[in-house]
Amino acid sequence: MRVLVIDPACAGIAGDMLPASLIDLIDEPRALDPLADAILALDLCREFSYEAKTVDAGGITATRLAIEIEERGATDVNGLLQAAGAAADAAGLSLAARSRALSTIGDLTAAEAHLHRSGFSRHAIASVKTIFDVVGTMLLLDRAGFFEGTIVATPPVLGSGTIPTEYGEIPGPAPATLEILARHRFPFFSAPVDVELTTPTGAALLANLAERAVTPYPAMVPVRVGYGTGTREVPGRPDLLRVVEGERLSPGENRFVILETNLDDIPGEVIGYAVERLFAEGAVDVFVTPALGKKNRPVNVVSVMAAAGEEDRLIRVLMEETGTLGVRVHAFRKVVAVREKETVPVSLGGRVYPVRVKTSTVNGRLIAEKPEYDDLSAIAREEGIPLRFVDEEVRLRISEWKRERATVRGGAGGGCPPDRPNAANAARDE
Repeated sequence: MRVLVIDPACAGIAGDMLPASLIDLIDEPRALDPLADAILALDLCREFSYEAKTVDAGGITATRLAIEIEERGATDVNGLLQAAGAAADAAGLSLAARSRALSTIGDLTAAEAHLHRSGFSRHAIASVKTIFDVVGTMLLLDRAGFFEGTIVATPPVLGSGTIPTEYGEIPGPAPATLEILARHRFPFFSAPVDVELTTPTGAALLANLAERAVTPYPAMVPVRVGYGTGTREVPGRPDLLRVVEGERLSPGENRFVILETNLDDIPGEVIGYAVERLFAEGAVDVFVTPALGKKNRPVNVVSVMAAAGEEDRLIRVLMEETGTLGVRVHAFRKVVAVREKETVPVSLGGRVYPVRVKTSTVNGRLIAEKPEYDDLSAIAREEGIPLRFVDEEVRLRISEWKRERATVRGGAGGGCPPDRPNAANAARDE
């Protein structure tokens, strides 16, 4: 599976640095042309252009976005969201990418509105540049297929400097940046640099894209590296944002830990909520086992599987949510099959449904093939038939589709499949 690591540990993350680093990664300087055309068509500005320039950033070749904008006038928050949605549609974003773009802008507007009521001056978010930074990032990730894999990030570094307010200047980091990171409980660290390193737009992008924060990098094989830079002068360090594309390690090379604790005096609802929190914080698996504890008291053993290096955050969640005083930590090696996903068109009930199929192999040999439950259940609801009939029919259609594709490619296995009853029709007949 593909992995994308966003690494703002060097000089933080700003709105234009992430699309710049992605352009550098995929090596497509004109990849945002469809968005630039869409923005001009919105009639929000008289002029808009951009250029992806290759520059030297502290001895490292990086990409910088030079943007020229002449706006027609300020727009309100609702107008910004509508314009961003229209630009995303015109640029061809998928529904998932469009949703993330609007969620990111929604975080910015909510944080700024909250802080404005508290007397802080507003960050200039209602602008064309915000649309370009946010929607452009989603367009690049969508185009490169990164939403089909895993996106993680290292904790961003926050600088200091000063932030203007209605009552004078306050030390950085920017209040809106902290507000967004707090909303998503996203970790960060600080550096004694008299410059704003992570901006509100950068923080909102990071929090809405990364499934979790990682320290150190996850175990993977690196494939490509991209660098984006801005226009700031950062004392003592290059102004760089790094993104790394990788592939999950092959079977037998993943390292994990098991966290365990015994609970004997808390309600089941608390345990259930703790399980939800642990999954949200990046746990690979969580399960609860009934057992007998000290003095023959019934206990629940909560077991949490996590990637090595991520246990500290999950231990904190486990202790906070359950009140447990101790957590056992066991390191182990997990052997996993290589898993790939492919979307197969399945004709059922007069309609064609896209069904994601997960294929698992070990040393090149197929060991399992399974359609995604979410896709099967959606078809069952749409067609009004039991899930088990949908599963049987979809597996048959997938088998036929693979034989047809092998025949087109010149492989063996051509000819007509044996006659079998149509499960969907059989369900309706019953």
